[in-house]
Amino acid sequence: MKKTLANTQHHVLILGSEGFIGRHLVAEFESIPDRFAVTTCDVIDAHRSTSHWRIDPQQVEFDSLFQAQPFDICINCSGAASVGDSHDDPQRDHALNVVNVVRMLDAIRRYRPSCRFLNLSSAAVYGNPTVLPVKEDSPAEPISPYGLHKFQAEQLCAGYARFFELSTCSVRIFSAYGPGLRKQLFWDLHRKAQSGSRVELWRTGRESRDFIEVSDLCRALRLVCENSAFGGEVVNVASGQETRIEDAVRLFIDFYGDRHSYAFNGRTKTGDPLNWRADIGQLRSFGFEAEGPIDQGLRRYVEWVKGIEQEGSQR
Repeated sequence: MKKTLANTQHHVLILGSEGFIGRHLVAEFESIPDRFAVTTCDVIDAHRSTSHWRIDPQQVEFDSLFQAQPFDICINCSGAASVGDSHDDPQRDHALNVVNVVRMLDAIRRYRPSCRFLNLSSAAVYGNPTVLPVKEDSPAEPISPYGLHKFQAEQLCAGYARFFELSTCSVRIFSAYGPGLRKQLFWDLHRKAQSGSRVELWRTGRESRDFIEVSDLCRALRLVCENSAFGGEVVNVASGQETRIEDAVRLFIDFYGDRHSYAFNGRTKTGDPLNWRADIGQLRSFGFEAEGPIDQGLRRYVEWVKGIEQEGSQR
């Protein structure tokens, strides 16, 4: 049964609030102050007007946080987010993406059992899907420790919903990008173009992704909080549009302004899938549609990185 949020103010806790998605998500909820009051939490301090808690990364515990305040919604944006790093240090990835999630869930179980828990998972749980668009009931076949650990965290959320009747939901986020992201494809393109060298990219360029701009992503997460059943289910969060990497690169270089040469090296990068496009029928049922095609989002991202260049040159 769908359990929508009542039209009153709700207290939202955002864990990992100082990360790429977390910062944008704080702004999304703070933009509707009559409906949401926001508390932030991270392993680093924050200089913001909202209430902020700092977690000690050496002694991670969430009991005092959930004992202290009656949260209605907890959104977990924390954890590791690198496929490559998960191969280099799988134990660290497991601690951040699995062990910490069970700590959160158990603190909620003991102190705030009515709190909705939204866990940010990843399309990496699908691995290399054989059929597109990929649906939430498609097989989970991760091809990296990162994808495996995200799937294990999903299972924990579903287990706590089943065994302890907690309200949990996991969102499988596809290829998020936007202002503030200082890693992955478009940031690498910026850094290589900045250096003036010929840009070399992995694989063939014929691989594809379902890119979602961060403002669309945060709106989608709010809609999930407001409309999902929170019965341990998973929800795809993406644009529903498949874009070839070579097309995305061409758009980025065109917007960047300088005619940098680039080439794909044909080499495989460990843990990277070939093609992704999400079925977002469930998300659409909550009222979501991406605001525009990828060229609009990439134009905004290039404006942001150009702004960073200008700030650096003035120092």
